[in-house]
Amino acid sequence: MAIRILVADDQDDVRGAFRIILDSQPDMRVVAEAADGVSAVESARHVRPDVALVDIRMPGLDGLEVTRRLAGPDMADPVPVVVVTTFDLDEYVHAALRNGACGFLLKRSSPGLLVEAVRAAVAGDSLISPSVTVRLLRHFRAPVDDGVRLTEREAAIVRVLALGRTNAEIAAELVLAPGTVKNHVAVIQRKVGASNRVGIAAWAWSAGVVRPV
Repeated sequence: MAIRILVADDQDDVRGAFRIILDSQPDMRVVAEAADGVSAVESARHVRPDVALVDIRMPGLDGLEVTRRLAGPDMADPVPVVVVTTFDLDEYVHAALRNGACGFLLKRSSPGLLVEAVRAAVAGDSLISPSVTVRLLRHFRAPVDDGVRLTEREAAIVRVLALGRTNAEIAAELVLAPGTVKNHVAVIQRKVGASNRVGIAAWAWSAGVVRPV
């Protein structure tokens, strides 16, 4: 079945460009569009897309609040949200991740990266524009629970995950089955109290599990 996508952006040409890119994929279909934050939330709750692509600067509700309402920690049935924006600002990325976003892309990213981000979100992975990934995670400051204890394998997975790798890439690097990695990531997420895998990476940098080189 096709991946059902909501595109929320206040610019008609951006929504149109995204629709062309995504609808050209055999396994994707844009099922709803929204030009403001209020409509984005209403549409998402009505059509229940598999992924929502959300701009930050929109009238009504901004994309950060839309993300919180669709994917926040308090949501019993969250919609995976990928934030797509023109603005490469640390505070936007930090807020988006805290509010539950599973991806953060710049609008200047390639069409291929947009498609990858959608597939990653559906698979429970995450994708952040390479130009901001490590820089942001190195400086992310999330509350750290000193009582968290990871096994040796979990720590190894976290160190690779914190560099922005997908489950498939982690599996290849550590010579593990992808299903094994997925199970470990789910356990790690519960241990560190993260709302998604990006939150695990943020925790890892804050807790010193990985360090700048």
